[in-house]
Amino acid sequence: MKSRRIFSIVAVLCLMSAARQAYSQPAPEPSKLAEQAFKNIQALKGTPAEQLFPAMQFISASLGVECDFCHVQGKFDADDKRPKQTARKMIVMTFALNKENFDGHREVTCYSCHRGKNDPVGTPPVADQDSMPERAPVKSSETGVMSDADQILAKYVEALGGAEAIKKISSRTEKGHITAGGDESAIEVFMKAPDKRMSVMHTARGDSITAFDGKAGWLGNSGRPPRDMVGAEVEAARLDADFYFATHIKEVFTQLRVGHSEKIGDREANVVVGVRQGQPPVRLYFDPGSGLLVRLVRYAETPLGRNPTQIDYADYLDVDGVKIPFRWTLARPNGRFTIQVDQAQQNVPVADDKFAKPAASEPAAP
Repeated sequence: MKSRRIFSIVAVLCLMSAARQAYSQPAPEPSKLAEQAFKNIQALKGTPAEQLFPAMQFISASLGVECDFCHVQGKFDADDKRPKQTARKMIVMTFALNKENFDGHREVTCYSCHRGKNDPVGTPPVADQDSMPERAPVKSSETGVMSDADQILAKYVEALGGAEAIKKISSRTEKGHITAGGDESAIEVFMKAPDKRMSVMHTARGDSITAFDGKAGWLGNSGRPPRDMVGAEVEAARLDADFYFATHIKEVFTQLRVGHSEKIGDREANVVVGVRQGQPPVRLYFDPGSGLLVRLVRYAETPLGRNPTQIDYADYLDVDGVKIPFRWTLARPNGRFTIQVDQAQQNVPVADDKFAKPAASEPAAP
């Protein structure tokens, strides 16, 4: 059986990270603090080591700069650049603002003032168009917006084809392509119920692999030894590896609540916010007409703020009694890409050892 199929959220997130960073930094041990795993840590002492690079990504996105704005290439721990000293002062300042004014809750972040610019703007902008008259609010009954999470999720499962149809599938292999920045690469995905997943992106520099074996996740790149996932990577991979996520949403999250409806394009969307103990919330957006999931927003925690990831789903088609999105676009503060799956096979044999992390190869004898 051939069809098109969407990738999993976290598999592509990790693929994107692999493609952009090329595994340039080894993953720190999850039990260590930043100052134990890295040199010359000052303002972020006490931060879990695995959150250090996500924190740097948060600063980069908040100021609209790259790593070399503060750091000397090849000398990450050096203090040669003045912006690095300024960044430390700003981190201390925001920590103090939150402690003294918001009971320690993180309300003020780098982005609060910078808004994607190196120099924060202190003057409000002038109006660039005539003010528009206020419109009467649209009633929920007119848009199909629902106020009950159970109803929204039940409609989603039925829109996909129903729980029984979904559970008839126990494995899937997919082939497609990923497009980012004008470049296109082939990609394959292997999935097996209940919680195994592997994605392989074929690039000109070699293969980038993201896998979750049911207990732990790992990343691999051609020419480099594989490394274990840590921190937010693991939690994201664990959630994404749930083969029956659509029917498990109420089990995955300890709390579900309906948020205010929001517009996606020119259509209102039902919003369900999922909460898990110790994890940032996940926002799920459903089309009130079709009932289908059209957007998911998730966050990675850092000591400075949350790094968001937005995934938009499109082109749902019925394949063997189950509707699936044929295209999806993933966007983060530092970039976006689109996935298109061109071929899929369901209920095909996939061995468990397919998802196992390979042993690091021994260096060649001199």
